[in-house]
Amino acid sequence: MSTESEKPPVLADETNNKALPLVVSEIRGWIRDVFFVVGTAIMIVIFLYQPVKVEGTSMLPELKDQERIFVNKFVYRFGKISRRDIVVFWYPRDPSKSFIKRIIGLPGDTIEIRKGTVYVNGDPLDEPYLIPKYMDEKSMDPRTVEYGYYFVMGDDRKYSSDSRVWGLVPEKYIYGKAVFRYWPMSQIGSLD
Repeated sequence: MSTESEKPPVLADETNNKALPLVVSEIRGWIRDVFFVVGTAIMIVIFLYQPVKVEGTSMLPELKDQERIFVNKFVYRFGKISRRDIVVFWYPRDPSKSFIKRIIGLPGDTIEIRKGTVYVNGDPLDEPYLIPKYMDEKSMDPRTVEYGYYFVMGDDRKYSSDSRVWGLVPEKYIYGKAVFRYWPMSQIGSLD
């Protein structure tokens, strides 16, 4: 007589029947996780970040034609628009088009350009992002930026159509700050 309790042998069909619900449960878990990740990504793109394709050369050398960037659409709900920010906005003369430029003048500033040098409230603006080959020698009489508006310029001053030509940008038209370049891969990184 044996003292150990004897167990009946486990049949292969019983093992397969127990494993099947575990596999199905695991697959359901993966599908749930994938839907959660995709849903979260969609929400981030819709409400926080928007991919944008740069069209044109007015922001050379910082941004080149056909580069892809992310625009933070949420940053200005809590923070202020700052001088030197690269912003995306609806073009004031045709709000169905969007432009990308750099903030130069804030509300209340007086902007003047003398032989290509920008002066803000009488002082020359430090613009380390400019390269001499993209600068021009044009001048502009002093203009005061109205409250609720911004003065914007492209970094390629020779060829940029900006506030010097068509005027100020209403704050309500600015919908995001350019924050990150993701294409081409060789240029990937944050924007200043």
